[in-house]
Amino acid sequence: MATEALAAPATTPAGPSRRRRGGTRGNENLAGWLFVAPVVVILGLFLLLPILMALWVSLTDWNGQGSPFTRDVPFVGTENYTRLFTEDGLDRRDFMTSIRNNIYYVGIVVPAQTVLALGLALVVNNRMLKGKGFFRSAFYFPSVTSSVAISVVFLFLFANSGAVNRLLGLFGIDGPQWFADSRGVLHLLLGAVGVDDPPAALTGGGPFGLSWWDWLSGPSVAMVSIITLVVWTTSGTFMLMFLAALQNVPVALDEASTLDGASRWQRFRHVTLPLIKPTTFLVVTLGLIGSWQVFDQVYVMSQGDPAKTTLTPAYLSYRTAFRDFDYGSGAAISFVLFLIIIVLTLIQRRIMADRDPVGRRRRWWRRRAPEGS
Repeated sequence: MATEALAAPATTPAGPSRRRRGGTRGNENLAGWLFVAPVVVILGLFLLLPILMALWVSLTDWNGQGSPFTRDVPFVGTENYTRLFTEDGLDRRDFMTSIRNNIYYVGIVVPAQTVLALGLALVVNNRMLKGKGFFRSAFYFPSVTSSVAISVVFLFLFANSGAVNRLLGLFGIDGPQWFADSRGVLHLLLGAVGVDDPPAALTGGGPFGLSWWDWLSGPSVAMVSIITLVVWTTSGTFMLMFLAALQNVPVALDEASTLDGASRWQRFRHVTLPLIKPTTFLVVTLGLIGSWQVFDQVYVMSQGDPAKTTLTPAYLSYRTAFRDFDYGSGAAISFVLFLIIIVLTLIQRRIMADRDPVGRRRRWWRRRAPEGS
């Protein structure tokens, strides 16, 4: 009885207390929604609604005249998408050519700019380096310069009689016609050893309307010049991200590993890289997204030439919509590009998922401990 008497008062106020907490939390939720409502409305009107409108346009045959939301605009459903993948014709060939070009572009730009940015960050993070402010500004300066202006400068550098070909001439190398030669790098290398004609097995057929010889051609020299420009201009921004991550690495860990006899490479691999992995994921993700959206350098330097070897999906979407006045196909290309970016980002996230780096570091320290002792 005494126990029941003591338990009864304790349970009596529990209901009102929960109701008071629920009421307070409900008021907090309401206040939170009121605070974020302006941003939600703005994003809905200027981001989500235009995306839905563009999705509707991709399902029509709108030519840019009048409103795309009237009954006069033909509704074609997924025809704009099927032409890009299944129907033989110029649309599919141009789209797959742009995909091929962008695959080469991404495969070179993302690793190159990531490695270069990390290397520059390691240089300017060195405690023994003098004039760090100068080097940081010098490395970051190309990133804040107009991409259009730099693209024009690179046009002069890679001209047939430009500085790059003259520099190659000093070493006895005849520089290529950078924006006139449509052959891929692999074709040029094979031509240098006397293989000018493709093997018959590679010309018979290939996926999506392109022969295997086209898929394996490698980037053209014009695309190589654009890749050089992009790597040079984007590495500075990613350098700052890596530099911020490196400065957050505890100095004690590096000193402890040094005392345990770890070499510089072992410290970098087992201590520094695991700690800056989130930044590496961010840099690679931003680089992947930006590489699939490349447009301004192509527009200024080549406009897809020579022979569509610098054509990219972003520029093809622009050209299809605003030059050929086929807004439905242009919107469809942009949405396919959007899906490609999302899928590759998710795959990259899964590949770079954190697999208990703390446990790995502990196991590594255990292996090192007997040697240090």
